[in-house]
Amino acid sequence: MTETGNVENILKQGNVLILKTATATAKISVYHAAIIKVNITRNPDKADTSFAVIQNAETDIEYTETANDITIDTGALKLIVGKAPLRFNFYTTDGKVLSEDDSRFGVNWQGERVVNYRKLYADEKFIGLGEKTGGLNRRGTHYVNWNTDASRHTIETDPLYKTFPFFIGLHDGLTYGLFFDNTHKSYFDFGATTDDEMSWFGADGGDMNYYFFGAQTVAGIIKDYTWLTGRMDMPPLWSLGYQQCRYSYMSAEELLDVAANFRKRKIPADVIYCDIDYMDNYKIFTWNKEAFPDPKGMIDQLKAINFKVVSIVDPGIKVEEGYKQYDEGVAKDYFATYSNGDKYIASVWPGRCYFPDFFNDEVKEWWGASFTALTEPGIEGFWNDMNEPAAWGQNIPLNVKFGDKYIGEVRNVYGMEMTKATYNGTRKILGNKRPFVLTRAAYCGTQRYSAVWTGDNTATDEHMLYGQRLINSLGLVGMSFAGVDIGGYTGNPTPELMLRWNSLGVYIPMFRNHAEIGTAMREPWHWGDINEKVIKKDIEQRYKLLPYIYSGFYHSAQTGLPLSRTLAIHHTNDENVFNLKYQNQFMFGDALLVAPVESTKLLADVYLPEGNWYRLTTGEQYEGAQAVVVPAPLTDLPVFVKGGSIIPMQSVIQSTSEKGDGILELNIWNGNDATEYVYYEDDGDTYNHQNGTYYKRTISFDPQAKTITLSEVEGSFISRFDKIKLVLHGFDKGLKALTVNEKAVKLNSLLANDSNEVTIAY
Repeated sequence: MTETGNVENILKQGNVLILKTATATAKISVYHAAIIKVNITRNPDKADTSFAVIQNAETDIEYTETANDITIDTGALKLIVGKAPLRFNFYTTDGKVLSEDDSRFGVNWQGERVVNYRKLYADEKFIGLGEKTGGLNRRGTHYVNWNTDASRHTIETDPLYKTFPFFIGLHDGLTYGLFFDNTHKSYFDFGATTDDEMSWFGADGGDMNYYFFGAQTVAGIIKDYTWLTGRMDMPPLWSLGYQQCRYSYMSAEELLDVAANFRKRKIPADVIYCDIDYMDNYKIFTWNKEAFPDPKGMIDQLKAINFKVVSIVDPGIKVEEGYKQYDEGVAKDYFATYSNGDKYIASVWPGRCYFPDFFNDEVKEWWGASFTALTEPGIEGFWNDMNEPAAWGQNIPLNVKFGDKYIGEVRNVYGMEMTKATYNGTRKILGNKRPFVLTRAAYCGTQRYSAVWTGDNTATDEHMLYGQRLINSLGLVGMSFAGVDIGGYTGNPTPELMLRWNSLGVYIPMFRNHAEIGTAMREPWHWGDINEKVIKKDIEQRYKLLPYIYSGFYHSAQTGLPLSRTLAIHHTNDENVFNLKYQNQFMFGDALLVAPVESTKLLADVYLPEGNWYRLTTGEQYEGAQAVVVPAPLTDLPVFVKGGSIIPMQSVIQSTSEKGDGILELNIWNGNDATEYVYYEDDGDTYNHQNGTYYKRTISFDPQAKTITLSEVEGSFISRFDKIKLVLHGFDKGLKALTVNEKAVKLNSLLANDSNEVTIAY
């Protein structure tokens, strides 16, 4: 084992403080007041690059030195570096300890493996790491990051498809974040194997390279982390509607029939998928000429009834002369090789395949340009699957190279680089139109390019509940646009599970029903007339909420805060949110608390944090800071509205292409404190919003003064709504008028559900 040793030399070089020992070089940078980067390397001349980070350390670094240590105080975060031996300890500026190296071990190497051992505090909790099984609190668990095709995984399987080496630590009322930016196979142990003395993380190679975040709220840490690694842009509006998928719809006729049934039955939907069987023998960028003889004609018919098409694209290029992508890739040496230069071959869906080197910019350009085979017929959504990269047998040899990078270094980022190539390529082809990109494998920063889903889940209640924890955890690492396979990919759900999962899907950022070949059909009408009505009612609720959901994604794009939020974000110091009974609960945007419930239970034990709350469907009021047992029939998932909330809604439409009735329903729930809500709208299709073509205004509610204020409009976009229906909940029965933008508005008589409504000009 190689220790870092003692500091022998200190040098300031530009904005970097360099500390040298006999065995290592440590480089310290300040990215902004609450973010400090530490890089400890045995190869100081090697370029320090990142797939995830998009910012530069432009803040000047200032320090003070004593005989024993070096102190860097940014005004928001303090780092004290011990000199003998080299140790890194982080504090708040008033001296409260956030995180410290274990005094015995700190950072060391075991061969090429680099590890950081850190002190573990008595009450310390850990949240994050993205797509990982287990509970909300990671304390007492250990994980491996090695992107894997985790087919038929259980709720305890590790690793899964994605790598997000970013976590948030909580102790003594304090918060901190740590992003270990190392793409090698990595390990995180949160006190599982150390007798509660320390936590540790490390990787099989590369540097000890991490960013430490000192903001004193979880939301602040997420904001800083997504500033560092990037935030999502606004998705196409149609991708937020209901999505219907199956492996596979086997012909154009079947695809068109499914879409027609949605319209005939007036069940709203926006998206239908082509899984692998649309291709010619699974060769990407081709079409099955027998089953899909006229792709453009098929897509034109789907467009005519307001359906968008998403097609799957895997990385494996079939070894077959005469196949365009094979011939071009071979001619230009675009594929992975063994260490001796022989091309690497593995079998996936098309049979024997080569794998593109997505770490080569020229390959990325070539890959992106290939999507014309899909965009020319009219496809606007692109589903990147099998990009861990997957190969039958899983274990790709470690002497496989992508250019000069061995797979051990870059496996965890292969899927992200493929997704980047897909996004950039299709965006270029589509011009000013937003593509929808979905990926299975990912690394930190993938939110800049793509949505994600959680892979091959199973049709069980435990998968439904753990899947929601995955969504909430993905939100902590910047992936706001995330989904699961509603109903379970493998196995057959009971009708009760299908109803319950579909009702939860309303509040999942990406609402997609998907199942594998050989399972029961999952479309809403396959569950009987009564159940179809329930499924339809819940999908309609999704469409009613789209103004709220779209504004929520605007918030994600601006701040990084996810749409689906574990309660630990805003109620960090409330021990109840970490209770196993309540850990699946989440906020959907600022206003809605959702309590997932098994399909076998018709009563739910729900924890409501401090504040006052209303049951969304009944208006029943509850005081917060307590657990309540509430009815949970299959027709009514427990969803609660926070007092003071403002939720914009719309009338039911059959797809996002429909204009609707032009009325924005502005729901306001009475509360004790003044609140604000930022409403956002744009065309949902282009990038014109980046140039000011959007519609934004702040809606304020003051319950004491009984006033509602709509700010002046920002942006040049003309809203699709020209009237507001003001709907009030939980107000006194004697309330006769409100002041709206300084004008008294008389109210109608109270409705039976304690709501009051009036329509006014927008």
